[in-house]
Amino acid sequence: MATADKTGAGEAAQAEAALRRSDWGHPAGRSRAEQAADRVAGAAAAAAPGTRLGTKEEVRARCGVSVGTFNEALRLLQTRQLIAVRPGPGGGLFVADRPVTVRLAGALLELNAGEAAVSQAIRIRAALDPLLVEDALWHASPAELAALRSCLAPMEAAVASQDAVAFARANWQLHAQIAAASPSELLRSMYGVVLELIERHAHSVLPADGAPLPGYLEERYLLHADLVTALERRDSAEVARLIALHGAQG
Repeated sequence: MATADKTGAGEAAQAEAALRRSDWGHPAGRSRAEQAADRVAGAAAAAAPGTRLGTKEEVRARCGVSVGTFNEALRLLQTRQLIAVRPGPGGGLFVADRPVTVRLAGALLELNAGEAAVSQAIRIRAALDPLLVEDALWHASPAELAALRSCLAPMEAAVASQDAVAFARANWQLHAQIAAASPSELLRSMYGVVLELIERHAHSVLPADGAPLPGYLEERYLLHADLVTALERRDSAEVARLIALHGAQG
C-alpha cells in the first residue's frame, strides 16, 4: 500500500512540475490558449492515465490564464482526448486513458507542421465534413443542436467587426461541435486531429478568388446559419444542398 501511495505521489509531483510556467517557452505566433493546452498536455504526458491534475480552477491558476482562455485550452485538450473532466466531489481534470490510435495521431500532429501538411489537412477536412454533417443530421440531440446554434453568435460578431481571424476560429468551433454529434469515435478522433492541425497553423480565412472580405465573411456566415437551421429541422435535402455549396465555396 505504501508503494502505491508513493507511486501516486510521484505521478502527481511530475504533473505539477510539468505545469510550472518557468519550464515552458512561449513560441511565437501561438495563442495563450494553445500555450496553456501545451502545458497541460505536458503534465498529462508525464503522468499515468487516470492521474488527477487538480480542479479546473487549480490547473487554470497554474497556467496563469483567464477563465475564457482556459476553457478554450480545455476544448483543444478534449478534442485531442488528452484530458477527462469529471464533475462533483473529487472531480477535476484527469489524464485520459487514450487508445493507441489516438496517441499515434497526436504524435503525427506534432511532427507534421509544414505548409504541405496543412494543405493536406484542409483537403481531408473537406472530405470528412459531409460525413459528420450527415451524422449530426440524424444523431444530434436537442442539446447538441442548441450548442450549434450558440456557435453562430461569435461568427456573426466577427462578421460585424470584419475580424477574419476571429471568424476562422468561430467557424472551426462550429465544425468541432458538429463533429461532436457523431456516434463514431474513430471519425470524431480523425476530425479532431485534422482540425487541430489547421487551427495551429492557419490563422485566418480569406476568399480564394479575391472577392471583398466583408461580403465573403457574411456569405460564409449565412451559409453556416442556414446549415444549422436545416439540421434543426432534420431537412436532409436542404442539408445535402448546403454541404455541397459549402464544399464548392472552400
